[in-house]
Amino acid sequence: MPLNVLIAGGGVAGLEACFALRDLAGDRVHCTVLTPEREFVYRPMAVAEPFARGVAQHVALETIAADAGASLVSGELARVDDAAHVAITTDGAELPYDALIVAVGAGSEPAFPRALTWTPESDAEVFGGLLRDIEEGYTKQVAFVVPVGVAWPLPAYELALMTAWQADSMGQGDVEVTIYTPESAPLQAFGLAAGAAVREDLEEAGVRVETDAAVHATEHGFVVEPGGRALAGRVVALPRAVGPAVAGLANDVRGFIQVDAHGKVFGTANVWAAGDAIAFPVKQGGLAAQQAVAAAQSIAARAGAAVHPEPFKPVLRGVLLTGRGQAWLRRADEGTEGEAQRRALFWPPTKIAGRYLSPYLAGEPVTAPPGQLVDLDLR
Repeated sequence: MPLNVLIAGGGVAGLEACFALRDLAGDRVHCTVLTPEREFVYRPMAVAEPFARGVAQHVALETIAADAGASLVSGELARVDDAAHVAITTDGAELPYDALIVAVGAGSEPAFPRALTWTPESDAEVFGGLLRDIEEGYTKQVAFVVPVGVAWPLPAYELALMTAWQADSMGQGDVEVTIYTPESAPLQAFGLAAGAAVREDLEEAGVRVETDAAVHATEHGFVVEPGGRALAGRVVALPRAVGPAVAGLANDVRGFIQVDAHGKVFGTANVWAAGDAIAFPVKQGGLAAQQAVAAAQSIAARAGAAVHPEPFKPVLRGVLLTGRGQAWLRRADEGTEGEAQRRALFWPPTKIAGRYLSPYLAGEPVTAPPGQLVDLDLR
């Protein structure tokens, strides 16, 4: 009998794990995807929607599950009884499993209740209101804030760059756009090379960036530390991630699931987790895909496949929308300076770099076209 693998979550990590298991274990496993959603939404391009520079891609989960050879069940994970090999949904349904992958993602909460909080799920018209105020001359100062504790700062840079270029195209070249971030350098996680490249884009667009800056909300507005300076103008902040706090699993104080390097949940015999739901400091689609593959390898080996499970070793890949093109960023080791280029550093050239899901969504083969200089380690 094939190993009964239940995957809770129909996002990047869940679907990457599903495709990975089909590739690694074949008929040795049967996957069921549990999700309350009907569509997979490719959210990274949502940042471009207010500027008419891109849209979030929507794909029916029923179609993806069928292409991955998996079953699809509607529901939302509430708790896990690993001793009984059962996952319980919010509706009380009990789903048995031989192996469970928890890939339910994370929630979000505003860091500042009185600021405009941008999320991929935000209505593009909400940010569009700010752009209209800029066009009509009502807003001359905009602060994009990366609050302390935010797990993925890149959207703040994209929003700032595209806002600056949009203001210029509207004939409002005197609008001051500033990024405030607790990072020591712009996009610090990508290394020094990426920081230097991003600074060039910021300077060209006229965007000022203040690093090592912590913004706090007061009853009178917002202040920047150190120094206690007040922020003027409109404030746009990124949200903080909130863990799912799945009952029956080891969670940290923020509700994120605690796992080992193979994605195995602490204190369980048959449960793995991947993606934004786990206690890893950076929340990003490409990393979620890598975590999912590590979990899938471990489960495939349990199913008897000839697979040597490799621990999760993060390789950070990203695409920055600059408002005048794209910057490709990559860093494989914290001890390196990273890399930044104007050409693709991985294939397919999508914002989420995953071994399986990215080629599927792009309609591309995993192999790169002849002559294209790209990462080959996605194969």
